[in-house]
Amino acid sequence: MNITKSLFAISMISFAVNSVANADSNSETYDWRMATPWSGGPLFERDAKGFADWVSKLSGGRISIEVFPGGSLGSSLKVTNTVNSGVAELAHNYINYDYGSDPTTSILAGHSSGLTPEEYILWMYKGGGIELYEEYRRENFNVVAFPCSVSGTEVFLHSNKKVETLDDFQGLRLRTSGAWSEIASNLGASTVVMAGGDIYSSLERGVIDATEWGTPEQNMLTGFNEVAQYIVVPGVHQSGGANECQVNMDVWSELSDSDKNLIRMAAKLNLFDSYLSSSYEDLGAFQELKEGPNEIIHLDQSFIDTIYQETRKWEDDHAKDNEWFAKVLESQRDFKNNMKVWSDYRLPIGVMAR
Repeated sequence: MNITKSLFAISMISFAVNSVANADSNSETYDWRMATPWSGGPLFERDAKGFADWVSKLSGGRISIEVFPGGSLGSSLKVTNTVNSGVAELAHNYINYDYGSDPTTSILAGHSSGLTPEEYILWMYKGGGIELYEEYRRENFNVVAFPCSVSGTEVFLHSNKKVETLDDFQGLRLRTSGAWSEIASNLGASTVVMAGGDIYSSLERGVIDATEWGTPEQNMLTGFNEVAQYIVVPGVHQSGGANECQVNMDVWSELSDSDKNLIRMAAKLNLFDSYLSSSYEDLGAFQELKEGPNEIIHLDQSFIDTIYQETRKWEDDHAKDNEWFAKVLESQRDFKNNMKVWSDYRLPIGVMAR
């Protein structure tokens, strides 16, 4: 299906869902609060608020969602707890913030040698990923959750130390989190976990050598390029993934089936919007970084291969004694094998540029 037909199909689905929602005999109105980890930026203004807007549109205004910045309704890194406790009816969240409870969150969020954004979308909606995602969140965290915005390929490092090879990575004082903190440590880095608000000053004062954070669009807003000389790509530590929307289980159980479907459709439409917007904004942001005073460094292929090898060891280790980790990993690996044929008949994105 070409992009025009895809857009038309999504528009028609949106119209159909909107018609059903407005015709629903259930005329219940809801005023909900949405918790987030975000203090601002595109994850807050575009992705979290975008989902709230879609829910309002599809429900004809019956369901109103007020979106709160991180820290307003509880800890920014414990948004799942905020939803579970009922302080907020729902949330926009990054599942990897629950990594401390279970490393399975990291492969659902996106991790090194994982899926690209396009692969992630295909796996979710056609490869059985979204069913695994919902079942996992219900069983292990007692929330209803599904992807509702895309996480793009990140910048590997903003660094004051040139990193191109595995040797360069040795002893690097690196701010990171989640699965990559374990894998990067195994590869020789000295990893540090710190709050987002402390990273800029830590880079500026030399407390850390480097940080990974987000996509080009997101990183431009942080100003890390102002205090770190080198920009290292590609972001093999986080090749793609998604952020999620969560709903409190009690709130969900009280909804009609049509409202449940409406919310799921809002999440899907918002994810598509997020993918288009973030992908386009990343193009301009990275071009601006290239034209700036920073030096762009490309990782040596041998280092990338080593990262993939170390990640596979890490995956196999966790899969041995974690049933859910093994189940999700098997699904993703099967999907990757199916994707091998992709390059046999598809042109790489951007190859037509002259």
